[in-house]
Amino acid sequence: MKTADEITTADIIDPDRYAAKGYPHEVWRTLRRDAPLRWFEMGQRPGFWAVTRRADIVWLSKQPGRFLNAPRLAVFADSPPPDISNDGPLLNHLLNMDPPVHASFRNVASSWFTPRAVSRRRPEVERITRELLDQMAGKSEADFVLDFAAPLTLSVLAEMLGAPRDDWQQLFAWTNQVAGSADPEFQKEQTSSLGTMAKARDEMFAYFLAMADQRRADPRDDMVSVLANAEIDAAPMPDFQLLSYLVLLVVAGNETTRNAASGGLLALIENPDERARLQRHPDFVNTAVEETVRWTSPVIQFARTASEDFELHGQRVKAGQTLCLFYGSANRDEESFEAPDRFKIDRSPNPHIGFGIGEHFCLGANLARLELRVIFGQLMPRLRSIEMNGPFERMRSSLIGGVKRMPVRFEIE
Repeated sequence: MKTADEITTADIIDPDRYAAKGYPHEVWRTLRRDAPLRWFEMGQRPGFWAVTRRADIVWLSKQPGRFLNAPRLAVFADSPPPDISNDGPLLNHLLNMDPPVHASFRNVASSWFTPRAVSRRRPEVERITRELLDQMAGKSEADFVLDFAAPLTLSVLAEMLGAPRDDWQQLFAWTNQVAGSADPEFQKEQTSSLGTMAKARDEMFAYFLAMADQRRADPRDDMVSVLANAEIDAAPMPDFQLLSYLVLLVVAGNETTRNAASGGLLALIENPDERARLQRHPDFVNTAVEETVRWTSPVIQFARTASEDFELHGQRVKAGQTLCLFYGSANRDEESFEAPDRFKIDRSPNPHIGFGIGEHFCLGANLARLELRVIFGQLMPRLRSIEMNGPFERMRSSLIGGVKRMPVRFEIE
């Protein structure tokens, strides 16, 4: 095992490493113990400070004025950063906005994601889940990602947006091209990561601009109508921000929840005693969902930029330098979690930050929780047996813990 000084950028931000081996928990453990704030050089590209302890990430995240989301969304090992092009940012949405602008844009859609608003979606989520499980019940083998998790999360969000069913598969393809732009499987016409993301962005912009124009003329009870007719500072929301907002909702709303569901089921397969406990005690579903989010940590990392000099753990951080916040590390922090490397469906307390913390706490957290509770709440009583039927295939990304395929053999009633 490497010492803290021997750890390189390849160990923590190389997308090939994540695709082949998953999250670098041993590396993060070493950094948490011996170098909780560690500087990494990146050659001609700006370096970064790796932040691996939960308490430090919480502290940084609760000071949005000192630690900015813009201009660097995350740290990427290869190619130009996907959030920046020669013409400026590819997108301008909640994830790269700072106060006070951030709050103005967040408030536009926040009423759609309150606990009360999300609870009204439960019958719809339950129906979609039941239909997908019924389809799987007639089989003995399936891909949990492609046959269940992806269609469920996509269906729920597409209906909220008001997207026609015929367009759902195209939306799914676009989310993969944006979130998985560094993965060769999703790169278009042998383009670069940046090129893939830019092309998918342009296509999504054209699609949602046409929808927005329709909703301005004929508003409906959907999120495109809300955003298309929204005002920021008494003026219509600019098209660039509007379209970026919609892209973020589609990508974040699909990728993270489907990956948490897939990773959560894998944890239950690998921990059959916990799966049996959840089947015996369905009232544990809420704590099981929180443990799933902690365990999977669907977002690997986001970056912050220091707006002023400061010191932490004896290190001097300069204004303008990047701090890379590793959520997967924070959610296994020994100082915050008892037996952090054990999957426990009734873990309590469970102060995970899988949905972030502070100003940028995930807008869709309530919806994600609902979907995961319904998924495991309906799946567990009907599941008689399950095992992996091939490799758990991860996306080539150091930003999103994406799952591309999860072949399983099972018996469902």
